[in-house]
Amino acid sequence: MHPRLRRIDELTSRLGLSPDDVEPRGWHVGKFSQGLHQRLGHRPRGKYVNVAAINPTPLGEGKTVTAIGLAMGLERIGRRAIVTLRQPSMGPLFGVKGGGAGGGQARLEPFDDVNLHLTGDLHAVAAANNLLAALVDNHAARGMSPAIDPDRIDWKRCVDVCDRSLRGIRTGVGDDAWIERQSGFDLTAASEIMAILGLAVDLTDLKDRLGRIVVGRTTDGTRVTAAGLRAAGALTAILRDALRPNLVQTSDGTPALVHTGPFANIAHGNSSVVADLAALRLAEFVVTESGFGADCGAEKFFHLKCRASGLAPDLEVLVCTARALKLHSGKFTVRPGRPLPRELLQEDLDALHAGAANLEAHLEILRRFGVPTVVAVNRFPDDPQAEIDAISAIARSAGADDVAVTTAFLEGAAGSEILAEAVVRAASLPVRFEPLYSDDLPLVGKLEAIVRQVYGGDGVDLSPNAQRELDDLQGSGFGRLPVCVAKTQYSLSHDPELLGRPRGFRLPVDSVRLAAGAGYVYVLAGQIRTMPGLPSEPLALRIDVDGDGRIQNLA
Repeated sequence: MHPRLRRIDELTSRLGLSPDDVEPRGWHVGKFSQGLHQRLGHRPRGKYVNVAAINPTPLGEGKTVTAIGLAMGLERIGRRAIVTLRQPSMGPLFGVKGGGAGGGQARLEPFDDVNLHLTGDLHAVAAANNLLAALVDNHAARGMSPAIDPDRIDWKRCVDVCDRSLRGIRTGVGDDAWIERQSGFDLTAASEIMAILGLAVDLTDLKDRLGRIVVGRTTDGTRVTAAGLRAAGALTAILRDALRPNLVQTSDGTPALVHTGPFANIAHGNSSVVADLAALRLAEFVVTESGFGADCGAEKFFHLKCRASGLAPDLEVLVCTARALKLHSGKFTVRPGRPLPRELLQEDLDALHAGAANLEAHLEILRRFGVPTVVAVNRFPDDPQAEIDAISAIARSAGADDVAVTTAFLEGAAGSEILAEAVVRAASLPVRFEPLYSDDLPLVGKLEAIVRQVYGGDGVDLSPNAQRELDDLQGSGFGRLPVCVAKTQYSLSHDPELLGRPRGFRLPVDSVRLAAGAGYVYVLAGQIRTMPGLPSEPLALRIDVDGDGRIQNLA
């Protein structure tokens, strides 16, 4: 038992909830009861604050730390706050990126549990996904009706480990009584079931969405759904408890909800709708976070998550760092073990100004959606004051409604107090939130709107295959669905090498897929994989456990 942490019963009481509202899962973790957000509907709604960022460096820019710190800072200045975040995937945890629960003095607790199994929700997603895969194969191999064409089965298995070897596999090998076919694995975070869990508003909606999953086609091209295989009930049974948000806490005991974990470069990149719906009835301010930059997570927050929830944001917080702006100048590289220069040089300021176009582009994106924006400058200990002043001036001149420096990693709530005060001020500004496209716009028009108005590109280049798929979806009644673009997080474009604010590019789309259960069509642009691989030196090789059970080097 960790002596610094609030016990779950204390957290429950602090939120004004009864013991029947939160089921303890150990000393410091709890699960909300089913449908809690609906029973809280009589309470007033809090302010809805979304945290995004500019395009990050490969090391990340502290967006999660900033979101956690902001909630802590709001509590410090006397405002009731909750932070709602995605559960980290163990893929990047053991691969390149490491943990996703914050760090320093602004992190989620119990830290190890949040980064690993927590309450088992990710395993439930994988179990449901893989049960459906087994049911599909069984149905096809036994020739049951509707007759699925084995060569047109779309549903893959998934696992929460980065494993490049599983991108392409053959199933049924060596079994003469079964069907041998080509398939593969996705990362659990990239599973459509993860997206469904994050967007469903209740158990009925969850079951309906699961039933709409398209698993393949018959020989005459008719789509086959999970409901058509009578699988929706079993999948819902596996995911029943996984739909309930997980209650944990920050470093200083501020309540936090950690729930679902779809990737932002592959999927819609936001924590669950049900967590936000509950949190907004429990706090004055709810701080949630969208994955990666405003071009990825925030765009999907607006077009996908807000469509599903019916909610509109009150404020955006845009995180940036000096090192990211320097990287976007094209004059510096950033990788572990090789930090940017510590001393202030004129070349640093020149690079910072050269890379400022990326910050300006992200502010422009958020203005297009009509949401007030505060720029949070995440200051590292070795950032010279002149660089911080330069970023603040750039942000204000680019249209930020306010700018605040945060040092949450080192100082926790105290380092977030100025940002919290800026957020409270800006949260009273008028909001004119509006998506960039209507449901009635054809799919290709929605894609063009995202490319031109969010990424700043000149248009879309569809492969013949992608064009056929879009035409088929449009003609099959899926044209009113929103579009989710799977692309690199490191650039406004599809190409991670195009830094800053690239111009004159066109988005190449090779493949289009239907996520009917999640409720969107997603396109794959550039070299995006739904099953990432491990690096030459995986972070898993650093992790150990001592004799007392303490995990080492998980951050």
